[in-house]
Amino acid sequence: MSTSPDSSARRDTAEIRDELGHGLRTRHLTMMGLGSAVGAGLFLGTGVGIRAAGPAVLISYLVAGIVVVFVMRMLGELAAARPASGTFATYARQAFGGWAGFSLGWLYWFMLIMVMGTEITGAGAIMGSWFGVDGWIPGLVCVVLFTVVNLFAVRGFGEFEYWFSFVKVAVIIFFLVIGVLLIFGWLPGHEAVGTDNFTPFAPEGISGISAGLLAVAFAFGGIEIVTIAAAESDQPRQAITAAVHAVVWRILVFYLGSVLVITALLDRSTLDQAEGAADSPFTRVLSMADVPAIVGIMEIVIVLALLSAFNAQIYGTSRLMYSFAWQGNAPKIFRKISGQRVPVAAVTCSLVFAFISVGLQLWGPDDLITLLFNAVGGCLLVIWVMIVLSELKLRPEMEQEGSLTLRIWWWPVLPVATLVALTGLTVLMLFDASARDQVYTVAVGFGLLAALGFWVTRHHSDQETDILRDRSAEAAVQ
Repeated sequence: MSTSPDSSARRDTAEIRDELGHGLRTRHLTMMGLGSAVGAGLFLGTGVGIRAAGPAVLISYLVAGIVVVFVMRMLGELAAARPASGTFATYARQAFGGWAGFSLGWLYWFMLIMVMGTEITGAGAIMGSWFGVDGWIPGLVCVVLFTVVNLFAVRGFGEFEYWFSFVKVAVIIFFLVIGVLLIFGWLPGHEAVGTDNFTPFAPEGISGISAGLLAVAFAFGGIEIVTIAAAESDQPRQAITAAVHAVVWRILVFYLGSVLVITALLDRSTLDQAEGAADSPFTRVLSMADVPAIVGIMEIVIVLALLSAFNAQIYGTSRLMYSFAWQGNAPKIFRKISGQRVPVAAVTCSLVFAFISVGLQLWGPDDLITLLFNAVGGCLLVIWVMIVLSELKLRPEMEQEGSLTLRIWWWPVLPVATLVALTGLTVLMLFDASARDQVYTVAVGFGLLAALGFWVTRHHSDQETDILRDRSAEAAVQ
């Protein structure tokens, strides 16, 4: 008997989730979302947008942040109704068929693998400078450490990621408090800075705001890891609802607050991409307040930010691989779970490809690395568009099921408006020489994956029967 894609996808939502551990709590998901979006890019890359747009970059951040808030709200709605380790790839599959889940899932997996290599390479380089050794040595030590963390019960991963993220969030809150005190002259020996750095507000006009939007549009990427992890929480519907509420607004406040403080205190002409902790706008602001050893402190924070994101992405890629295997989109070996209910084969695969990515970063052709890494923003754009389209398609079904616990506002007007905004961002990227290649590269890549997805999933009904038989056989053995 054949099984429809929709019913099989809903079975993935329930049955596959039950095989994984359920050790994550709402606090883990909330801090994981905050930590994944608050990475080294915030500490090192904030100056790029400010230099491009001046104080008007706040508008760029606000527009980008609101769009991402809406996308996350829609993804949260789907995840709360149908928790699944495959997250948006599973929902794309439910909405549009196997090809959509296949192509979107593998696109995201590729993106995370590329970012993982960059993060562990960057962290290793900083740590290597501390100990006077090559960066690959501390990088290798960290990879081994995270292998151990990710092979134990998911609760251990959650605690590890919670405290990593807690440090980053604490530093940002401290930065915001110090920044406000400096702005208003409430620190001893410092006078109020006034509004000189806010005039003119938009020195480059609309073109500057557009350039700023391109510079910051994907700064919020990473929050979606929350919905992957939700499948391993003890109460997924309640946890994802609470986590999405907390994460999206706090992220917006953290980014806007940080940019507001930096813009008020530093001349935009002195800002650009920071090459290291000493050049970070955060370091420069805290140095104004005479915070001792601030460069060393910020180096530690940046390393923690990189390692935290690397750890979360090992988790995310392994759960996606596990989900792919049960959907027939990856070899069966990746369905294997340990006694701790961790997908060991999938975790191992993620680590192997992380090593390959690191090797490409260190020894690969520069043109290839630049092309692959520059595709990250384009990948996020495709993922966000597909999330919106999936929500529009699946919302009526979930209404009938009565499974909605988190709802997007003003449906369907707001999802359609979000889709229009994402289309506008795509057009903006096409008119920007530095961003245009991202669109072309990802369009070709996604097209190839979609074609491969059609070919791989054309006999999905037979695969579903095989999967059910495999489940029954494994249940009998156990």
